[in-house]
Amino acid sequence: MFPLSQDILDKTASSLGILDISTATIRQIVALSGALEKEADEKFVHLELGNPGLPSSEIGIEAEIEALRAGVANKYPAINGIPELKKAGTRFVKAFMDIDIPERAIVPTVGSMQASFTLQLLLSQRLPGKDTILFFNPGFPAQRHQAKVLGLGIEQFDIYNYRGKALEAKLDEILSKGNITAMLFSNPNNPAWINLTEEELEIIGRMATKHDAIVIEDAAYLGMDFRTDFSHPYESPYIPSVGKYTDNFIMLISGSKIFSYAGQRIAIVAMSEQVYDRKYEFFTNFYEMPAFGDAYVFGVLYTASSGTSHSAQYALAAMMDAASDGKLNFVKDTSEYGRRAEIMKRSFVDNGFHIVYEMDGTRPISDGFFFTVGFDGIDGKTLQYELMRHGVSAITLSSTGSEQEGVRICVSTLSTPEDFDTLNQRLKAFKNEH
Repeated sequence: MFPLSQDILDKTASSLGILDISTATIRQIVALSGALEKEADEKFVHLELGNPGLPSSEIGIEAEIEALRAGVANKYPAINGIPELKKAGTRFVKAFMDIDIPERAIVPTVGSMQASFTLQLLLSQRLPGKDTILFFNPGFPAQRHQAKVLGLGIEQFDIYNYRGKALEAKLDEILSKGNITAMLFSNPNNPAWINLTEEELEIIGRMATKHDAIVIEDAAYLGMDFRTDFSHPYESPYIPSVGKYTDNFIMLISGSKIFSYAGQRIAIVAMSEQVYDRKYEFFTNFYEMPAFGDAYVFGVLYTASSGTSHSAQYALAAMMDAASDGKLNFVKDTSEYGRRAEIMKRSFVDNGFHIVYEMDGTRPISDGFFFTVGFDGIDGKTLQYELMRHGVSAITLSSTGSEQEGVRICVSTLSTPEDFDTLNQRLKAFKNEH
């Protein structure tokens, strides 16, 4: 029964080896909320884990079944990707972002998690002295943890106070140190759901070129800024990308959210031709492969997994082709998250919370997969703890690298009027106590 006592929460966390829930990983918070459900004999409202809350694309499922029946399961996939996916990836990026990527520079990975891990490793090796990744915070905590595991240098800043023109001076200051090999951000942003403006993307691109830094643009939520209709392939408006403003870019495009295909762990890395073909002395000596793209595919990815799921590649190729042909409207399908966010934001605000990251320039942020909330007079660590006592599970903004006080809210697991009512009742109980 909620609210839980502090004693129960503390003892349960301790039994799971969690020293501080505010710094725990997302999966640890999932485990904790699962254990607390048994203590309360009541379900939590799960707002912590970004599982897709929509059915997987039938086009992908059928293509994968067909590939399995055709016998691909007993064959290693080509490490650089099946031709069908390389062609489909090139078409997809052109159709929705109006950016040209050669087929050879489309590379499948075991989700974007594998992509960001392996890319950070290789990027840290490309030039002497450039061994540090610059993270735009708030961001996906696992990516910073990857850099930590790899022993890389980490530089970071909270973009909250550096929107618009202020971003240029901040980036120039950091990049002028000369040790930044890459910049990594998600757009739309996980967790804040801010969307970088064209002005900001141009600044990032220009700074990347000026300081020879490679931009890793994580497009996990591609096209999900629902304030603009990006659903029409090969037509303006195109989805904004830093790739319009620099050749020093790599995009990560995952099937997990846009096609609700998270379970099959499938994504592509899309590199600019200039990044793929650029040669480095270290790669020549170490991998005996001078070009970045070759060193990535045959030097790093091969050792990480010996290829990406054969059948899942066929699935992603089919979904991307269908989207590029106008037969699969993934933007319209995922706009359901915007509906859920609107309802949930209203519930939080009506119960005394406020949106932390609330503006993109002069516009309120889009309703989408995530948003962030705070509560006056309560820091983020305490807020998370007290929400957990009331049966609402979320992660702190501090765990995402943010300097603001609050928690991240994921909308994907709530869909019915009953779900939203349960959330509202628990927020009311929280408000009454605090």
